[in-house]
Amino acid sequence: MGPGPLGARVAGLCDEVGPRLGPATQHQVLGIRRRLDEPLRVAIAGRLKAGKSTLVNALIGRRVAPTEVGECTRIVTQFRYGTADRVDVVRRDGSRISLPLDDAGMIPQRLGVPRAEIGYVDVTLTSDHLRDLTVLDTPGLASTNTSVSTGARRFLFEAAAAPFDDNIDDDSAGAIAGAEAIIYVFTQSVRDDDVAALEAFRSVSARLASNPINSLGLFNKVDKLVGGAADPWPVAGPLAADQTGVLRRVVSEVVPIVGLLAETTEAGRLTAADCEALRTMARLPQSERLVLLASVDLFTSRDAPVPREQRERLLRLLDLYGIGFAIAQFAAQPQLASGDLVRLLFQASGFPRLRNTLDQAFRWRTDAIKAGWGLSSLEKLASHAARPEDRELLRDAIEQVLQQPDYHRLRLLEVAQLVSSGSVELPEPMEQELTRLALSTDPRWILSLPAAAPEQLTRAALEAATRWRVYAVAGASPAQSRVAQVAHRGFFLLSQRVRAAGGVR
Repeated sequence: MGPGPLGARVAGLCDEVGPRLGPATQHQVLGIRRRLDEPLRVAIAGRLKAGKSTLVNALIGRRVAPTEVGECTRIVTQFRYGTADRVDVVRRDGSRISLPLDDAGMIPQRLGVPRAEIGYVDVTLTSDHLRDLTVLDTPGLASTNTSVSTGARRFLFEAAAAPFDDNIDDDSAGAIAGAEAIIYVFTQSVRDDDVAALEAFRSVSARLASNPINSLGLFNKVDKLVGGAADPWPVAGPLAADQTGVLRRVVSEVVPIVGLLAETTEAGRLTAADCEALRTMARLPQSERLVLLASVDLFTSRDAPVPREQRERLLRLLDLYGIGFAIAQFAAQPQLASGDLVRLLFQASGFPRLRNTLDQAFRWRTDAIKAGWGLSSLEKLASHAARPEDRELLRDAIEQVLQQPDYHRLRLLEVAQLVSSGSVELPEPMEQELTRLALSTDPRWILSLPAAAPEQLTRAALEAATRWRVYAVAGASPAQSRVAQVAHRGFFLLSQRVRAAGGVR
């Protein structure tokens, strides 16, 4: 998968100037160029037992990451697309040891290399889910320790010192998987140490990942809010909305989810036999079903027409909420097909909303994120290159790219990040308008005019440009004025684009 239009222009810059640079700088530019061709990298972070690996398996569409605490859950693991399934344990000196997946198709619990020697685990899979997304599973943070672990810091975030060296060492390992986005997984209500952990990740992460715009909160295990087989969503929805408010300067949104249901349905773990066992229990009198679903102990210990071993398996796959939901579906529709049940369970997990949020919050922005990362990396390189002629050549090439109107999107992302993180305060309606402008190319969504004609959109964009210009020169602080000038130009360019395209994106 190649870069989008913005990333392609930065890639072209690398191709153009690379051969004219000194060997050391050229090597680093080639590293940037390679990264632009790679999928967006999303780091999964959170405390121990928050359900990170379960989420990883759901995102991958296969149960590959062990969900029980073990050796490999304490090491950074990268999951990326490949033409064959393969597990490589990468030592800190760059050497690799290849291992097969175990008999269950999962990463082996024992990696065969002393933990102190392991840089990270590199897993390639033939899953289509990974064609445009590389997933990074980080070691869980202990609830009493909100600092980012040394391994996670080195692997994910310490790209600044020497980001493009091919050797896997303490200074350069961050380049292997420097995250451009973060999903932070937590359970129950947000605690102070969750906020502190997110701030710790942000403080050491890449510039674009360190901002609410590209960070997402995942409220996992919401079925545990109410216990048993009761419906958690009437509680989970409002609570997630409250948490979004609490974390608004840290994440863009909080999405509630039942991670176990998501993993079971996305990884295809529910068999026909499982569905028939659920169908059988749905035929029991309602009073007996209520008793069975009252607790885990009752579900496994009471007499029932389904063997205990099968019931224990269902608990591992669905827990009580999922079992109760499935039994209710079969009770209401005895002829319901197994495939239809799986689809209903998938909906009940909350995972479709997460997928949609990822598509909107991360993948739609991939081109701008990657281009912004590439330009900022080149800017940093231009200020530190050993040869003066390399510095001058890079600065001139970067300036030519930034003069193009399309690249104003990157300036918009920059100022939107300042505002969304609270570094620059704006009135809330202006903050929301700026964020929409930075994160979308859809004029109707940006301007909150879903049914507007082209002429109305053009007029609204020009009116917005004027408002921001007035704000910039009348009462704004210097920092606010700089943001407003960028927004003014963004809305002016939007009006031109709408007029030229007849209102069509």
